[in-house]
Amino acid sequence: MKKSERINQILRFINQKQHFTLQDLMQEFQISKRTALRDIASLEEIGAPIYAEYGRYGGYRLLNQMQLPPISFNTQEILALYFAMEALRSFSNLPFQVSYRTIHEKFLNELSENQKQDIERMQNRVSFQHTVQIKESIHLEILLMAAVQNIVLEIEYQNKFRTIHPIAIYVMKGYWYCQAYDIDKMSYRVFRCDRISSAEITTIQPLEELKEITKQNAHSLWKASEKAVQFKWLINQAGIELFKNEHYPSMELIYELEKTYIIGTYEPNELDFIIKYLARLGKTVKIIEPIILKETLRQYYMDLIENI
Repeated sequence: MKKSERINQILRFINQKQHFTLQDLMQEFQISKRTALRDIASLEEIGAPIYAEYGRYGGYRLLNQMQLPPISFNTQEILALYFAMEALRSFSNLPFQVSYRTIHEKFLNELSENQKQDIERMQNRVSFQHTVQIKESIHLEILLMAAVQNIVLEIEYQNKFRTIHPIAIYVMKGYWYCQAYDIDKMSYRVFRCDRISSAEITTIQPLEELKEITKQNAHSLWKASEKAVQFKWLINQAGIELFKNEHYPSMELIYELEKTYIIGTYEPNELDFIIKYLARLGKTVKIIEPIILKETLRQYYMDLIENI
């Protein structure tokens, strides 16, 4: 990192902390003690109101908050931001209803001619393969903010009203999904956002144990019903890669005697979904149990052949 860029970042760092030590600067910016001292001297030269505090709990203190310079980005950061923006192009719906075109135009207008040329050269060398958003999801903003602020919502989902505590939203294979805890059913569920026709804030208090749940550990809330069917499928290496690209809370990989299996459960009304999922795995998977899945999958393929 260039010194001028580091000084700019240190200004923002100390403006937020007010009180800091040499060790803080060394750890935050991965610099030596000598460099940290030189940087403090540079800050004093440009008028930063810093004074030293001596003693056991000494360090440095900023007398008052400063008027910070505008944020500037180097070439690598600009290209990284452009890459991130390109990932938004496929989605007509985003939280806060911000369109790719608006962001793109504002971003390019702030660049210098040289930076615009860098972007143009990159466009001619990099191909972005996008997953197209399949259906509109108009309630993403309220779902996201409910997850952030721990708010319980009443939603209409496939013509039924549900009371949920949203945990996170994510996109996969062109669809937006909402991880949530169903208050009425007292169970973890994943809702496809385009199937949510209304979403209203309620005054219901969220469960305390859900306030710290994140998208990473939300799957731990998953519980199968008493009617759920257990399954076990043998899977090869190619199938493992497919599984890692697409899997659901009710399934997991296990390893037994140097072989890999997918195990889990599905609800009786999810049979059609499971059959289509197995079809996508193709020859990479072999059904161990339940045996009925073999016949159902065989019939699925026969129906496909008849339609050819």
